[in-house]
Amino acid sequence: MRLLVATTNAGKVREIRELLADIPYELVGLDRLPPIAPPEETGRTFAENARAKALYYAAAAGELTVAEDSGLEIDALDGAPGVESARFGGTDTTYPQKFELIYQQLRERGAASSTARFVCALAVARNGRIEFEATGSVEGAIAPEPSGAGGFGYDPIFFYPPFGCTLAEVAAERKSAVSHRGNAFRQLRAYLNQR
Repeated sequence: MRLLVATTNAGKVREIRELLADIPYELVGLDRLPPIAPPEETGRTFAENARAKALYYAAAAGELTVAEDSGLEIDALDGAPGVESARFGGTDTTYPQKFELIYQQLRERGAASSTARFVCALAVARNGRIEFEATGSVEGAIAPEPSGAGGFGYDPIFFYPPFGCTLAEVAAERKSAVSHRGNAFRQLRAYLNQR
């Protein structure tokens, strides 16, 4: 059986492949299919966007599909960037530019740092219905400055207290053991292995 992983983000695909390495499904990314125009992400929560993307791509591809929506919530910024994490500061903004925007907004609020969390919601869809959903999160804080060359996205500014460093400063396997995406996809792995 095949499972379509509905993302074009190479970092996410790599991480998801590692997390689901032992399931009895062939994992196929969107890059292996004819181009499918992405849906608009209009949900107000990660879970709403995950559901909408799973249903959309499952209908377009005719396959069992998993989609996820994830991002960074910063308490001192009222939960921003949240569901706008990938589009924060504009769709063409690099992550270093996004980091600077975050630090600027924190300074404007008089906050040297802030508690924060990564959140990942996933949904599995087929034949017009959601078959499974899961959510994972990891708590931490915004680092004083970006640090580390590993991971991707906001990892260089996400300080994880139990490790004493950012998630970009640890090996992928160590990060996956505690990450929001790792948490959600381990729930999916358990579900798929029991089907």
